[in-house]
Amino acid sequence: MEQLNDFLVNAISATEWPMFILLIGGGLFLMVYSKFMPYRFFGHAIAITAGKYDDNKAKGDVSSLQALSAAVAATVGLGNISGVAIAIHDGGPGVVFWIWMTALIGMCIKFYSCGLSIMFRGQDSDGKLQGGPMFYMTKGLGKKAKPLAIFFSIAGLFGFLGVFTANQFTETFMNVVQPEESLVALGGSEADPLFNWKLVIGIVLAIISSFVIFGGLKNIAKVATALVPTMVVVYLLTVILVMIANASKVGPSLKLIITEAWNFKTIVTGGFWGLVIIGVRRAMFSNEAGLGSAPMYHGQSKNDEPIREGLVAMLGPFIDTILVCTFTAIVLILSGAYLEEGSGIVMTLNAFNTSLGSWGGILLMVIVSAFALSTLFTYSYYGVKCLSFLTNAKIGKLYNVYFVIMIVFAAIASLEVVKNLIDLSYALMVIPNMIAVLLLAPKINMATKAYLQKMKQPHA
Repeated sequence: MEQLNDFLVNAISATEWPMFILLIGGGLFLMVYSKFMPYRFFGHAIAITAGKYDDNKAKGDVSSLQALSAAVAATVGLGNISGVAIAIHDGGPGVVFWIWMTALIGMCIKFYSCGLSIMFRGQDSDGKLQGGPMFYMTKGLGKKAKPLAIFFSIAGLFGFLGVFTANQFTETFMNVVQPEESLVALGGSEADPLFNWKLVIGIVLAIISSFVIFGGLKNIAKVATALVPTMVVVYLLTVILVMIANASKVGPSLKLIITEAWNFKTIVTGGFWGLVIIGVRRAMFSNEAGLGSAPMYHGQSKNDEPIREGLVAMLGPFIDTILVCTFTAIVLILSGAYLEEGSGIVMTLNAFNTSLGSWGGILLMVIVSAFALSTLFTYSYYGVKCLSFLTNAKIGKLYNVYFVIMIVFAAIASLEVVKNLIDLSYALMVIPNMIAVLLLAPKINMATKAYLQKMKQPHA
């Protein structure tokens, strides 16, 4: 396991800067190139999501709201809770500022990439409509981009595993329920291999996930649409309660985020740029902008208008990073929990327990359960699409079996191995996806011009 971790660390170092340049440099270019259009039409995006412009005659499997809910279900998860804790622990409060900046850039990236997922849809071997990076690479850029699509799909076989979520859910359960203590109280032994609780949790999590993921996209979309809005609201209300209880510390926490963001003498590995990269990496893990995952869901929307779908998708980074990550960060900073050692989720648990007492951990356990399950349900679908593209739709469904097995592995693996596996896979996916998005950006700009002209017309 140690050799695997060393390999992952070295590979991450080699891909760090290409990923950073394409994600941040490319994202900044798209912001200027779009003339900040996604941000100017934020209200219009909300109206589209609310169903004002739904077209029942359009091709696709799910509504724009269902696609957004499923995409947000995949991103609003333990990355927003434990991922933020890890980032602040590794780089200090200033990391949060760079998470914000990456999220704002990410909104524009999602506008372009998810617009492309509608513009260049294809079909799988079963003749079903499909969208996503593999299709806008091959249909938008032509056959010469097939190696790019294959590279993306192979990286996706690892990047779309629910290993981080399974690992951190297990940590939460172990720290809240503390089954070893209960076992010892009953006369058992903590070291007894028959009572390997992490393995048991992994198996149970795998079984529960199986009931939904083997049901396909429509099952996933229905569960996500029912679960996501509720769990986000409950989490935000809980965090607001913590902030009210510690109102005098909220201002200083925000000030610390701003001042530490420009700490050029930071002791973080890599100095100031190391600090920025931690923020970029964790923001990408939080909202997946530039990764190419959200276009897979948005490409299935009952929507034939690329610009509308792009605007809907743009709301994702705002919800899961600007809102959820910020609230998590403030609680971690004002409680001082980020200064403690431990896995990301343990730090967040300590923050809740410090602020709300013993019931704070139980409440977080309930929220984390909803986050974990919704993420696992949605992530499997991404991997199925990658394997289907590499082989065919029938073989692609076998990814779910591999996905479920890896949930069990992740439950007993170390956080370091799991985190590094995902970081490397994400970097390898961002590189081909951002290349394709940047090359195809003029197509979206042309479609935007036509869409805005159409909107000016009566009855549009």
